[in-house]
Amino acid sequence: MSLTSDLMELREEDIRKHYDAAVGMLDGFDHTPRIAKGREMAAPERSSGLATRRRFRSTTPGLVTRSTARPEGVHLINRIEAADGEDPLVSPVQANVMSGLRRALAIALAVGENVSEASGLDDMKRDNLAGALGADRKAAFSELLTAEALVVAHVFANATAFLLAPYLGEVSVEVGEVEEVLTDNAQLALHGLLWELDQDIAALVTDEARLVACVCAFAEQVMEKVTLRAQNAGGLGAFEGASWRVEADDLTLNGFTPARAGKGSTLTMSFKKPNEVVGNHIAKYQAMKLAKMLMAFDFDRRLNPFAEMGGFIFTFMGDGAPGTGKTTLIQMMAGLINDYCGAAGYPFRYQNFGIDNIDSYQGKSGQNAKAFVQNVLDPQVIGFGTIDDIDQIAGKRGDRQSSAGQQEVTAVFMEAFAGANTVVRGNCTFGMFSNYPENVDDALRQRAGARFLVDGPQTREDYIDILALLMGKNHDIPLGSHDLFEAQAIQKAVAKSFEAHGRPQEVGLMNVFDRVSGEVGELDTIAKLGAYLKGIQEADPRFTGRAIKNITDAVKVRAMDFELPDEWMENPELFLFQPYERKKDMIGALRVPITVEMVVQEINRYADSEFRYADKSDEVAIENMVRDYERQEEAKRRYLEGKS
Repeated sequence: MSLTSDLMELREEDIRKHYDAAVGMLDGFDHTPRIAKGREMAAPERSSGLATRRRFRSTTPGLVTRSTARPEGVHLINRIEAADGEDPLVSPVQANVMSGLRRALAIALAVGENVSEASGLDDMKRDNLAGALGADRKAAFSELLTAEALVVAHVFANATAFLLAPYLGEVSVEVGEVEEVLTDNAQLALHGLLWELDQDIAALVTDEARLVACVCAFAEQVMEKVTLRAQNAGGLGAFEGASWRVEADDLTLNGFTPARAGKGSTLTMSFKKPNEVVGNHIAKYQAMKLAKMLMAFDFDRRLNPFAEMGGFIFTFMGDGAPGTGKTTLIQMMAGLINDYCGAAGYPFRYQNFGIDNIDSYQGKSGQNAKAFVQNVLDPQVIGFGTIDDIDQIAGKRGDRQSSAGQQEVTAVFMEAFAGANTVVRGNCTFGMFSNYPENVDDALRQRAGARFLVDGPQTREDYIDILALLMGKNHDIPLGSHDLFEAQAIQKAVAKSFEAHGRPQEVGLMNVFDRVSGEVGELDTIAKLGAYLKGIQEADPRFTGRAIKNITDAVKVRAMDFELPDEWMENPELFLFQPYERKKDMIGALRVPITVEMVVQEINRYADSEFRYADKSDEVAIENMVRDYERQEEAKRRYLEGKS
């Protein structure tokens, strides 16, 4: 991998020179806990009649609030060796954990050294030792020491989770919140974390399978806690403004973003070819385009030209009645991306978030959702994440029937898909699918930038095609007068489908369209289109600025209304392996101008879906209320009959 201007190589000799210090920390040190309290361990048996001594409490003024906890010897190597009970020999799993922790500590110290030198902290440390650090520099010195402690702590946890991830099994361990996060200096930060890890292993690890799970869970909690602390800390520019590459481990450290192993998942799903998807013309066409768009991602620049130029679909929602082909669409798109990545040698990661990820344990559902998002967002892979039946998975806010886990998932997805910290690199896309999108929280649904109406076969030709397809070849029934799959010729079908959106299809929106057109005439200027949008907002207050952004994004997608040539995917040298700027120029040459017709069609497509959702949602609510009233009336009637 070539190194870009902000990606620096962390040399192997710079890491290995810290091995002795790392082994020393694992071998043993004394630490007095400042924030956390030690986990409750089984108390040793005492003879009857022996009194227990109470903890000493100072009565000296000023010392009452000081911690009187005694220093504890932390010996992680011994603790790890004892993880499997009686066996006196170190097992391969234990050796891997020890080696991973040593390597992670050495990497953290090496990055801390680099950051310290870049930020000027090294010079301040020397001046401080020599007594030459002026009072005017004390505050800056303290700030940089805190920054170094946060950097070293996060890199240690990040590298630990990355290096030990291949050894994780199916066992999971809940370690709880990490408390002993100290930011006085880098060494104290590591001592505090290793002390708490020692406590967790002692309390939670009963066999080897739980050892790796415990260490990795601890590392994840450390990253989360340190990242939150770093949001309000200064002096981190030298760390956040650059990335470090550890070539021997295939590890890239990019600020406070967790590193993930750049490995694709092995897919066992049944892939579908585009000609096996009957109907759903617009949805199929956009899915095929999106699969090729993802492949334009540049792994060196960590950016996709489509994401920079506009027209990239980061999130989309596919909705339709049961049996119209949502699962088939997912299988087609995953199959296309899988084949393209196979030809280019790119790692591909597909992951689905299902109802089994909702957990009764408080906070666990949110953690599962966050892990799902992070796995798909990983900039070292091409990612495709799906949330099937999202109406069952993400709860509506304020809905009493939604569980706490469903509410947690909704909050995570809202933040991930269009939150303040959302960064769209263009290496992945998320698809939300539902038979009942009206049951999805309004704010979450509006975070779907594109809408794929999955309406299945519609025409006579569609039904003939799907029957012939599903019948297979093990029969002698003649086809008859029909051009098989001619109706599925994608360009012709898509053009016809888009033209159908020149006028609205939902009655409520049709009334708005006719009224505004009658007042201002043909919608052929920005001002008239804006008047139409205002008319929609008056009819549906949920049609907000986010809706306008989604519409303009969809228009930009239409401006990219071309398919990247198949030979670009089959022969990666033609496009995929070209430099970033060359890719950008090649895409720009294919872009088409935006027209008024495109804008009107996309407004109608988006607004139709919102009116459709709102009408269904309102109708369902009315039906439920009517049913409640009928039950009340019947209950009242029976009650009065019983009294008489």
